[in-house]
Parts: sequence; structure tokens; C-alpha cells
Amino acid sequence: MKYDIPAVIFAGGKSSRMGKDKALLPFGKYNTLSEFQYKKLSLLFKKVYLCAKEDKFDFEAAVITDKYEESSPLVGIISLFETLEADEIFILSVDAPFVDEKVIKKLLRPTEEKFDAIIAKSPNGVQPLCGVYRRSILPLAQKHLTEGNHRLNDLLKEVHTRFVTFEDDAPFINLNHPHEYELALKKFF
Repeated sequence: MKYDIPAVIFAGGKSSRMGKDKALLPFGKYNTLSEFQYKKLSLLFKKVYLCAKEDKFDFEAAVITDKYEESSPLVGIISLFETLEADEIFILSVDAPFVDEKVIKKLLRPTEEKFDAIIAKSPNGVQPLCGVYRRSILPLAQKHLTEGNHRLNDLLKEVHTRFVTFEDDAPFINLNHPHEYELALKKFF
């Protein structure tokens, strides 16, 4: 059974440490890391989107483009809620290929209490691009944008956030540098 809430892959980063757009790097049998993430999430969610500054992808996927000039995950979150009618959205960074079904199930486990965000937290810290955001954060997110504060951790401190603790950092390894990308290729393929 697939989850009803939409999943969105954030694939609009600058990739400055990688030296090239990591969202477009080949990944195993897939033409791009974006396509790998899209196919993986499509097995778990009824609707999957990519979020970026532009539609730069070479496969069939729904793309939500940022509505603001600035580049940040905060801008992406605001753009999502201004575009989609969903009350909650699962968000995952394109460069986190080790986040698997087990992690996602733990994050999406039903709770009695209503939270503005449900976010993964590992020994290395908060993982703001792996979790669920609710529409209730939109006004405060817009306020942060007008104030020029793009830090998601600041936003998460101000809203009612549930941090889901994971004992291992391995699922949250980000592919920021070429050597991390090469290691991920060896682990997956």
C-alpha cells in the first residue's frame, strides 16, 4: 500500500562542493540520481514530484519550480505549499540515496498529536530534508523568507516539531563531494 501524501525530492541545490549538478549525476542503471530517487519513492508514494529552479530532468516526472529568486530549501518548501493543495508533504533531498523504506516508515508512523513537522534526527544532528512538513508552517516560513532567514533548523525550532531519532547516521549520508558519490556507487551497484 502506498502513502497518500505527496513526496517531493529537492533537486535544486547549487552542488558547489560536488563541482557539477549532483541531481544530474549518473547513478547505477539510472541516467541520474534524480531518477533513482524518483523511482524509489514512486514505489512508496502515490504521487512523487521533483522540486528545482527549472525542469532539467531527462525522464517523465512532475516538476515543481521554485516561485522565488532565492535558492534555498525554505524557498522550496514555500513553493510546494503555494503549488500543491496537500496538507502535508514528505520531503527528501536528492543527494540522500540511502534513506530507505524503513526510515520513511518510521517517519510516517501515525501519531495522536498533530505536529507542524516530523523530522529525522541522527547522531550527526537534525536532517531537515528528510521528513514531513505540514501546511501550518507556511505563514512562519514566509515570514522567515521576508526576513532573509533561510535556515530550516531555525524554522523547526519555532514550530511544533517532532524529531524522530535514528541511532545510525548511515541512511542520512549526503553525496556532497565526489568521493562520497563514488563510495555510494560502490555500495549500491
